Amino acid sequence: MNKLRTGAFHSGMILLSLLWLGPVIWVVVMSTRSFDDIAAHGVGSLPRSFTLDTYRQAWTDGGELRALINSMLVTVPSVALSLGLAAMAAFALSRFRIPGRRTILLLMLAGNLLPPQILLIPVAKFSELTGLYDTLWALIAVQVGFGLGFYTFVLHGFMRDLPGEIQEAATIDGAGTAQIFTKVMLPLTRPALAALGALSFTWIFNDLLWAITVLRTDDNMPVTPALLGLQGQFVSSWNVIAAGTVIAAVPTVAVFLRFQRHFVSGLALGAVK
Repeated sequence: MNKLRTGAFHSGMILLSLLWLGPVIWVVVMSTRSFDDIAAHGVGSLPRSFTLDTYRQAWTDGGELRALINSMLVTVPSVALSLGLAAMAAFALSRFRIPGRRTILLLMLAGNLLPPQILLIPVAKFSELTGLYDTLWALIAVQVGFGLGFYTFVLHGFMRDLPGEIQEAATIDGAGTAQIFTKVMLPLTRPALAALGALSFTWIFNDLLWAITVLRTDDNMPVTPALLGLQGQFVSSWNVIAAGTVIAAVPTVAVFLRFQRHFVSGLALGAVK
């Protein structure tokens, strides 16, 4: 009976994996087919050609290189600033007796509960008034501002559950507040920081809504809005569009694989807490 259940479980997992991987494999295969092959036999047919010229077209003619650079210029500073500020705020709110700290935490989190659609016009107008509209700085500010509350809430939970004796021992040894934060709290919350870093990188890198809200010029567009432009430029060239999609997915997959161990341990630690 146990063997039967195990076999059924593995079979079900294999089917679910194939169901999830099917569209991914289909896009990758289509990105290596020629335009004539797809036009003659359809996008759902078996491949009868192989070419990598589609990646060159998406990379140079479609502007994927410029879009990827813009995405990295936005994503890396946004993740670093968000997690850095969130870690400092969570440390202060979890380890010190600050009046109204629960209210402060709830107010920081409340911004994430609002539908982003109702904030599009205010954010666009505010970026115009500050002179940041259609600049990457505007998108960085938006990503940091709207992610800070959630990251602080998550890190607050991790730091709050750390034993207070650790901080007391560091204080007795002569460590100041900055040393306790950098040398004690940050290393202990590394799994949570890694998990949040991987998630925030994916969210910010793949963002479309805020990018098209505060940006207008094609030269400033990150990779996800650039894919819309690629679809308009290569209307019937589904192979080039598929190649651009594969290129856009590479950075997020690489980040997840790099931090997979920390990501899983962070989720496990959060489940236990």
